[in-house]
Amino acid sequence: MNDHTKRPPVYRVFTFLLDLVEIYVPMVMFTVLFLLFVINVFFRYVLNDPLTWPYELVTVAFVWTAVMAATYVRRIHGHVSFTLFYDGLSPRGQAWSRIAANAFVLVAFAIAIPATVSWVVFMGFKGTSNLKISFTFVYFPIIPFLLLIIGHSLVDLVSDVRMLMRSGEAS
Repeated sequence: MNDHTKRPPVYRVFTFLLDLVEIYVPMVMFTVLFLLFVINVFFRYVLNDPLTWPYELVTVAFVWTAVMAATYVRRIHGHVSFTLFYDGLSPRGQAWSRIAANAFVLVAFAIAIPATVSWVVFMGFKGTSNLKISFTFVYFPIIPFLLLIIGHSLVDLVSDVRMLMRSGEAS
């Protein structure tokens, strides 16, 4: 029995939902993006009859792909980091550095939530040029992005604080 099946059912459901939002939605959106891009190229350069609607959908799919996939990359700590200074710190210094960075991100993103939600809702009065897709739909992923980044930062922050407390280095 692996570690994943030993987890409580609530954890498994939460992990599935997280994977759904952070892996499968971007995967589907990227597939849509790629297929529409190929269709657009085919019509433009083979049939010499350019279409405008695929470009709009490619742009929307790109926003959804990039924003939602960024949360997964944050979860697995896969973002590019310049760690020249960080690598020179002691394990305790590295933990404090992570705590400071995660606290900063958590606070900054939490402050941004009300204005972001307001802006995304406000943009609903506009739509894309051809298909009239509401900009609320286009920019909606920014809201779960903020919430998920806050959640991942909080998990990492708590983990580092616990690590420091266990090692007796919190003081």
